[in-house]
Amino acid sequence: MTTSTLNSLAHASSAYLRSAMHQPIHWHEWGEEAFATAQRENKPMLLDIGAVWCHWCHVMDRESYDDAEVAAIVNEHFVAVKVDRDERPDIDSRYQAAVSAVSGQGGWPLTAFLTPDGKPFYGGTYFPPTDGYGRPSFKRVLLSIAAAYKEKHGDVIEQAKMVESAIAHAESFSRRDGKVTESVIHAIEKSAFSMFDARNGGFGNAPKFPHPSVLDLLIERCARKAKIPISRANSAGEIGHPSETDRSGDQPRNVIVTTLEHMANGGVYDQLAGGFHRYSVDERWIVPHFEKMCYDNSELLKNYVHAYQAVGSEFFASAARDIIRWMDEWLSDREHGGFYASQDADINMDDDGDYFTWTLDEARAVLTAEEAQVASLHYDINEIGEMHHNPAKNVLYVRAPVDEISRRMNLSEDRVRQLLDSAKKKMYAARLQRPTPYVDKTVYVAWNSMCVSAYLEAAKVMPLKHAKQFALRSLDRVLARAWKQGDGSRADISAGSKHPGAGRLLHVVAYSDPKTEHREISGFLDDYAATALACLDAYEATADLSYFKFAHAIGDAMIAHFFDATAGGFFDAEPADDGKSLGVLATRRKPIQDSPTPAGNPMAAIVLLRLHDYLGDAAYRDKAEQTLEAFAGVAGQMGIFAATYGIAVAHLLEPHMQVVVIEAEESQGKVEGQADEKADELATVANSAFWFNKRVIRFKASQAVAVNLAPSLAATIPNLPQLKTGKSFAVLCSGFSCQPPVTDVEELRKQLELAAGKRGWGSDTGQ
Repeated sequence: MTTSTLNSLAHASSAYLRSAMHQPIHWHEWGEEAFATAQRENKPMLLDIGAVWCHWCHVMDRESYDDAEVAAIVNEHFVAVKVDRDERPDIDSRYQAAVSAVSGQGGWPLTAFLTPDGKPFYGGTYFPPTDGYGRPSFKRVLLSIAAAYKEKHGDVIEQAKMVESAIAHAESFSRRDGKVTESVIHAIEKSAFSMFDARNGGFGNAPKFPHPSVLDLLIERCARKAKIPISRANSAGEIGHPSETDRSGDQPRNVIVTTLEHMANGGVYDQLAGGFHRYSVDERWIVPHFEKMCYDNSELLKNYVHAYQAVGSEFFASAARDIIRWMDEWLSDREHGGFYASQDADINMDDDGDYFTWTLDEARAVLTAEEAQVASLHYDINEIGEMHHNPAKNVLYVRAPVDEISRRMNLSEDRVRQLLDSAKKKMYAARLQRPTPYVDKTVYVAWNSMCVSAYLEAAKVMPLKHAKQFALRSLDRVLARAWKQGDGSRADISAGSKHPGAGRLLHVVAYSDPKTEHREISGFLDDYAATALACLDAYEATADLSYFKFAHAIGDAMIAHFFDATAGGFFDAEPADDGKSLGVLATRRKPIQDSPTPAGNPMAAIVLLRLHDYLGDAAYRDKAEQTLEAFAGVAGQMGIFAATYGIAVAHLLEPHMQVVVIEAEESQGKVEGQADEKADELATVANSAFWFNKRVIRFKASQAVAVNLAPSLAATIPNLPQLKTGKSFAVLCSGFSCQPPVTDVEELRKQLELAAGKRGWGSDTGQ
């Protein structure tokens, strides 16, 4: 196709927009030019919001937007605007609220009809090309809307005003709602327990989404009751072979173990490559929507690491390593650092997960007879599978465990494992020869930072040195490319961030196609909060003070750009510099619900609380408390969708703990550069337990001077006489006071358990 046949989206940077540049629709990108055209020609606007990973977006593209008749109607009666929801979440969130108010529907593709100044008056999601699915055909909708705009213009304008009012009330809070107490955590827990599917795990019925934040809330509750192990094995485990765990009498433990085991054994988990698909269309976690998102996998990676800490099951550790294996292979820029956004579900419109699914003949073609028999029993591969579009296609999920296959085939369990391992490798190698679903290589700041934090969390617990190294490279790339100092210059990673002076984050580090123009889209609240948290995690992982300085500067910039000093809380986006916001972007939002990523306000509150822990500046804690107070009256009513808010409340109500491990310098007989065994043991115990308010940071004795320490640590650590003993030791600090240093691993464990048991929010009190 020559460039003369392409529409204006050929000049876009977004992969989703560029995928539509061949369509006969006269598409516009979101911007002043589109609005000016609509107002000049007095035409309503057709707004399509979708994403490159969205299956039904591709379906509607092929069925309707590729169609010449549809294009003729659109081009005659509308000004068409296409938006990538990943690139512009601020636009998406507001028009999602609008369409939900009109139709009760939400999701992608989002199809909205707007007045020429961008006010929505009608909308829906997917519209079929012909009447069906209980929906009118798209052509009929287009012609009806065009006629209504011309013939009932007054009614359209009145409807637009009503919808705009509904948007203004969606997640918009203008007052402090009450005192923050642990009752909101108990309300969220109660919601989780009432929605829990005891048979299959997870919450609610089909379709079933993972809810990582509420799982973390319950895991931490479980972890506070657990004994801290002195050491923990890091041997490889087997996905598909969960260990038996005692679930009696412990509801949080039952929820997390049942859910995480069923998810990792289900078809929602990629049994060959690792990593999770976005959600399951059934309640059993068998048939997924096949797209894979980096943010789902980053947050679920944390869940499996934290569950491993709390429960001790090697099955969970193995699942965590397998998620990293997939992300390393498919969603990582190994050359430059950085995590890609997503992998698509399909190859084309006639496809529905065909890349990931198998017919029995396809499996037999690449396996020996014995391997095929074992794999068919284990993954439930039969003549009739689960896919409606092709009943011969099977989703791989764990149907029969090793011991059952061993009995049925009269083979040893070791032999069954060998056959499964070889079958898995052969099937994956064969799958790699198939046409591969598109990987969106866009590096978004917030999602990348979430992946960085997840990798660092896994690396400190497992431990995984390569994961730590890649996470730091990725964070360095974000800081170098997307963080601009207060004077507009790019950050110097080696020097740390300049401070004071409110710098600015961008939303995108790099687009999928490196040949396209790089758009400097201003960062949103999520970008600032996730990146500040990643920098704090990096400081604790490396003891490199430059990361703390970046966290401090980004946290201050987050306050400067988004904090509501009058009513508390953070807005999701900045107002337009010239005060002229397009469409409904002037509507201010304060996100509190997790959907689907952790909500911006509680993430921002956690940033401020963690900065307070290291800085000792009460202003940060005050702003965090104001933020949580702004939603205290409503958060408990949101149930599991306010789980990140519950995590922030736990941070606020519990005294923070910092475990500082000091490693002795090289001594006689010790190889230079070799890690100190005693320091390793102390750090392992400190990292073994998962509590929201516990941080572990390790220094060499020579580093433990004020210039290398965050302020609250600098006031104490350099004055410890134990620094001169030449021995490794640990110091547990809580609430800006420190206990006597310890060199004994058992003594550190006792200190931690005692500290965890003091007024833990996860106790049964108040329930």
